[in-house]
Amino acid sequence: MKVILTEKVASLGNVGEVVNVSAGHARNFLFPQNKAVLADESNKAQMEHYNKMLGKKVAEEKSAAETVQKKLSGLNLDLVRKVGSNGKLFGAITTTELSKLLSEKGIEVEKRVLTVDNPIKSVGSYNVTAKLFSGVEAVFSVKVEMDPKQAEELKKKAEAAAKKKKAKAEAQTEGSEENTEDKENQPLTDEQKLAKEADELLRS
Repeated sequence: MKVILTEKVASLGNVGEVVNVSAGHARNFLFPQNKAVLADESNKAQMEHYNKMLGKKVAEEKSAAETVQKKLSGLNLDLVRKVGSNGKLFGAITTTELSKLLSEKGIEVEKRVLTVDNPIKSVGSYNVTAKLFSGVEAVFSVKVEMDPKQAEELKKKAEAAAKKKKAKAEAQTEGSEENTEDKENQPLTDEQKLAKEADELLRS
């Protein structure tokens, strides 16, 4: 069922927008609370009447959206998160979380209006678009970095692993040299003695 919103309704849309809702939701919630009216496209006169009636509300909502747009445009959100061994975050950063973070900064933006270009699942920079009102959009960035404590721990582990690898390589090299010396110091077998004697005879 198509309805025209006479008030801004969270999760649905802004004043003056035509949205699709279930008949039950319209009859049980939207119509009784005067939050929407039936958008009967066959009755264009009625639609025009409601659009004129809502003109002032629409202008007010648009103005409020433009205020939020100014706050959001060019904003940079820096987030610090722990990262798994595969370089991925422990859970993607959702629009719900972004909405909450913006709210903490005094910018109220519903999660439904936020769109992320690429899922935020690893460290890096991302662009987020906020469709605040019809014709009013804002783009801000989200930068995700590894937790400094975790980065320091990983650095120490990597250095320890490198030292261990180096020590092991040196031990193997020494072992090879010792084996060579042992081989040289070992008594000759009968075959080796014969081969040595034959070699000396050929040289003389």
